Amino acid sequence: MHEIILFVISIGAGFLGAILGVGGGLIVVPALTLFFHVDIRYAIAASLISIIATSSGAAASFLKDHLTNVKVAIFLEVGTVFGAITGFLIASYVQSSVLYFIFSGFLIFSIVMTARKRESTEATADHPWSQKLGLAGSYKDTDGIYKHYEIANVRWGLFFMYFAGILSALLGIGSGILKVLAMDGAMKLPIKVSLATSNFMIGVTAAASAGAFLIRGDIRPEIAGPVALGIIFGSWFGARAMVKMNPVIIRRIFIVFLLVVSVQMIIKGFNQ
Repeated sequence: MHEIILFVISIGAGFLGAILGVGGGLIVVPALTLFFHVDIRYAIAASLISIIATSSGAAASFLKDHLTNVKVAIFLEVGTVFGAITGFLIASYVQSSVLYFIFSGFLIFSIVMTARKRESTEATADHPWSQKLGLAGSYKDTDGIYKHYEIANVRWGLFFMYFAGILSALLGIGSGILKVLAMDGAMKLPIKVSLATSNFMIGVTAAASAGAFLIRGDIRPEIAGPVALGIIFGSWFGARAMVKMNPVIIRRIFIVFLLVVSVQMIIKGFNQ
């Protein structure tokens, strides 16, 4: 019975994760720890597997719609993979109660980043690194017209990605909020390109962390199995919906969810 409930929750996590480009970990980890009383380390390991599924389910749809900038994703993954390795090494020395507080802090940060007013401030000039690597691209908007965009502040984007990788390994999340923040805020990519590229990247980041957790024996198939299956279904539908939906509406709903969960995770941390 628990597996069925977990499967249903994971479908919702995958749906929202694909739409927001943040992965399903923000939903899956609290669900496992708060409702199923799973040890947070096992929850984090299962979440990493689900994130790989999220990325796989959503990335194919986004690539088909020409929203993902593969060159940007590959370049920035250099930072996230090194960050994921660093995060795994740190995680070995962090207590479970501390992980709850770190996770709740990240949720609050996510609320601030999700609620902030977005302005259309796409790059007006191509960064020298972007010119040399050919990172600029084009995407199809809702009218079916291709729009060219350039990329700014590539170095800052790489810097953010390193810390996104650390958080991914520590908390079992795709750290998509930081990825989207880096690409949308610092590098000034169009928001839908940022969301799609983040979805493409989070799977690689999670894979770098999940391999280490597998070696340590923290991945439980009875938990990771239904989570991954639910995430695959949810992320496929979410990716298709995101192309047609206004992300602002989803963010407003998601803020309420993040606020409730962050408070619950803080309480859980004090009760450890």
